[in-house]
Amino acid sequence: MEIRSAEFVISNTDYTRCPQNGLPEYAFIGRSNVGKSSLINMLTNHAKLALTSSTPGKTLLINHFLVNKEWYLVDLPGYGYAKRSKEATAKIQEIIEKYIIYRKQMTNLFVLIDIRHDPQQIDMEFIEWLGENSIPFAIIFTKADKLSVNRGKERVKAYLNRLQEQWEELPPYFISSAEKKTGRDEILHYIEQINRSIR
Repeated sequence: MEIRSAEFVISNTDYTRCPQNGLPEYAFIGRSNVGKSSLINMLTNHAKLALTSSTPGKTLLINHFLVNKEWYLVDLPGYGYAKRSKEATAKIQEIIEKYIIYRKQMTNLFVLIDIRHDPQQIDMEFIEWLGENSIPFAIIFTKADKLSVNRGKERVKAYLNRLQEQWEELPPYFISSAEKKTGRDEILHYIEQINRSIR
């Protein structure tokens, strides 16, 4: 897929106020500081489309970006940021859950996992929740440039082994690096395939 255009459209806390033109939406979510904004900028070839920050947990809204005037890339708030108050954490969780469960236009959710870490309980619980609610999703392992190729494969295998304890069929997954643009073509091709199948 060639990215011809990518533009910010709207930010919301309420899924019912998101765009209503029926275009498919591909949402991106992950724990704070997983490299979500960098990945979005890499995928869209747009250095500052999603604002990157050294401060984790800056995305507090549902952000819609229109790509090629054909589909939306949706940047969701991160989950599991410990420095938020309980009230703020509960509010963000509500925003995320309502969008994921009730937003009919959401075609696929990409769950971002930092490839450098062992399987984290919060990620496993979130993925289990997606399964319980029959949400279509794929996993993107981020920051692959921080490890050797072999070490990266080991980390991915460890994660998939954990998933196989609960899942009969593993979700699609991609290995990416925003720095080196690794995985960009594969992720965009996956989106393009889904778009073609639902036309």
